[in-house]
Amino acid sequence: MNVEIIPVEDHKEYKVNGHLVYRDTYGNWTCKHDLSALELRMFARYEKLVINNTRFKKHTKATYNSK
Repeated sequence: MNVEIIPVEDHKEYKVNGHLVYRDTYGNWTCKHDLSALELRMFARYEKLVINNTRFKKHTKATYNSK
């Protein structure tokens, strides 16, 4: 299964396999749809490597392959 993460608005909204993941008013990541365990794990990895990294000026699209 492939997990594709596309930034909509840096630090606020991202699309994970077509599902919108956004920060709520409390600063937590939330989504109206339940994401699979793999999607959650890959988004956590993306958050650690890209979102929380101050060296990234513009966030990039990422695709993770699970074999």
